[in-house]
Amino acid sequence: MWRDRDFRRLWAGQTASQLGEQSGQVILPLIAVLALDAGPGQLGVLRAVEQAPILLLSLFAGAWVDRRRARTVMVSADLARAVALAALPAAYLLGVLGVPALLVVAFAVGALSVFFDVAYQASLVRLVRRDQLVAGNSALEGSRSAARIGGPALGGALVTLLSAPAAAVAGALFFLLSFCSIRRIRRDESMPDRSGLRPPPVRRQIREGLQLVIGDGSLRAVGIASALFQFSFAAVMTVYLLFLPRGLHLSGAEVGLALAATGPGAVAGSLLAARLPGRFGHGVVLVSSAVAADGVLLCVPALHGSGSGTLVALMAVNFVFGTFSQLVNVTVMAVRQAVTPVRMQGRVVATINFVGMGLTPLGSLLGGLLAAQWGLRTGLLVTAFGLALSPLYMALSPLARLGKELPVAATPLPPP
Repeated sequence: MWRDRDFRRLWAGQTASQLGEQSGQVILPLIAVLALDAGPGQLGVLRAVEQAPILLLSLFAGAWVDRRRARTVMVSADLARAVALAALPAAYLLGVLGVPALLVVAFAVGALSVFFDVAYQASLVRLVRRDQLVAGNSALEGSRSAARIGGPALGGALVTLLSAPAAAVAGALFFLLSFCSIRRIRRDESMPDRSGLRPPPVRRQIREGLQLVIGDGSLRAVGIASALFQFSFAAVMTVYLLFLPRGLHLSGAEVGLALAATGPGAVAGSLLAARLPGRFGHGVVLVSSAVAADGVLLCVPALHGSGSGTLVALMAVNFVFGTFSQLVNVTVMAVRQAVTPVRMQGRVVATINFVGMGLTPLGSLLGGLLAAQWGLRTGLLVTAFGLALSPLYMALSPLARLGKELPVAATPLPPP
């Protein structure tokens, strides 16, 4: 697989894109908190606006990607995200940088990321063989892990060392690098032959994707477990990004360093994902890893002070979380791709994103509300307990019964 130039170009482009996305997810909230003095409610709104496109656009993005070449969608999203982030320094120079401008950029970047994320996951199935899916997903998720190492640390350091708007330039440069790499992919994508036929209506394509996810037990369980996790995790992260600088009094660089520890853990999780499911079974790995990843975050509210011991403890927590959450991510992605027909990969990705992440704006708003009403430490503890819902559901779902072999598609293909 690594001898394939086109796969390497996809991998390199996705890595750069994830660096831009991960750094932006730290830069934008830190600009709001440190430069614009945003409160818990405003930060909750900012994160909700950034995540709202998942709810609004995921289903449409899935149908869109299944009708077009994924490469075209990815390079267009990269270029547009670079322009959106570059608009922040321009707004600063014009004296109009404020929370409203930040909300506009956050929504634009979030919307374009929806299309890119659906496209890159669908593109892998069009590039590699079925027996290479686990290895391919491990490589792509490993690249996202590398982004988690460099992105948050770079974003936090730039906000601390440079002016807040200038930090956004880093994300724009990463998106441009992704654009240059992915546009060099030469292999023609295998698209459905619709010569002489009108493309089916988007509404019908969306309905097909929904029917497939609802009708297949494994896909339905993936969507519900993802929804429970993402809702709670959005609430956790809203409080978390306030707790680190205000509750523990960490600098922007220290916040970035603590979050970056997720990256090495995710690299370890990606390597483990290529071996453990085949040895112990996909179901055992999914449930046990979800329990470990979600449970370790309960340690964060117990931390006090801003000394080196606190920073080391945060890095350890994030490392463990990164390892086991990545193990869940890669395993779930391989299961989903294995049971989904190739021509419906985009719609199934988008449908599960819609179901799984559609509630994240509400989770972010809830996190901001709990932090404002109950305080940062109590709000963080309550939202961290909410993460237990996802592994509990997985333990009771068909996912827990998956064996060592990947399942095959049991649902008949809808008519083209």
